[in-house]
Amino acid sequence: MHLMNSIEENLRHIYKTIPEDVTLVAVSKTKPVSDLLEAYKAGQRIFGENKIQEMTQKWEELPKDISWHMIGHVQTNKVKYMASYVDTIHAVDSLKLLKEINKQAIKNTRTINCFLQIKIAEEESKFGLNDAEAIDLLNSEEVKLLTNIKITGLMGMASFTNNTEQIKNEFKKIQSLFEKLKTDHPTLKTLSTGMSGDYILAIESGSTMVRIGSSIFGARNYSH
Repeated sequence: MHLMNSIEENLRHIYKTIPEDVTLVAVSKTKPVSDLLEAYKAGQRIFGENKIQEMTQKWEELPKDISWHMIGHVQTNKVKYMASYVDTIHAVDSLKLLKEINKQAIKNTRTINCFLQIKIAEEESKFGLNDAEAIDLLNSEEVKLLTNIKITGLMGMASFTNNTEQIKNEFKKIQSLFEKLKTDHPTLKTLSTGMSGDYILAIESGSTMVRIGSSIFGARNYSH
């Protein structure tokens, strides 16, 4: 017997801590299908994965009313493997990637939602666009011609730090960009910031979507 809460109990607790207008993406990377099914039975319908191959295997095995979100960095040549089913791609940071998503969406006669990844953290290793690049991309004529993608949100990851002031500032930074852009781009509906460790701060800073893994499924398990 393990002493941890069940996935269902964890989810119930998290549902209580997030407002109704905030969407929960259950980050299920590295977790077995049985864990996802447990979350599904508890009412969760949106799952986030960071490896396309793993996500595709899970999509094949799990109920088809699940909405799949690709939350990891995407290599252009892998888009085709998820284009038939993926709902939203979170980490879009180039015109090249947008064009490829559009091309594969057309082949599958689908529209795929995309979030622009904005670089808000101080660490150099994080992918993402700066504010000016995001504005240029949204306003570019080339992007307007992409018929089968919708840029429906912005995504950002705060620095990995215990300094809550810094995290708040980073979330506020992307929030102000989001508010500024929404006026001219009404399809921008989602601000995806916040993970297990900082989602309460993110919600206080305007987040409308949080990505939570370990608080639902327990610590990551790399053994299978």
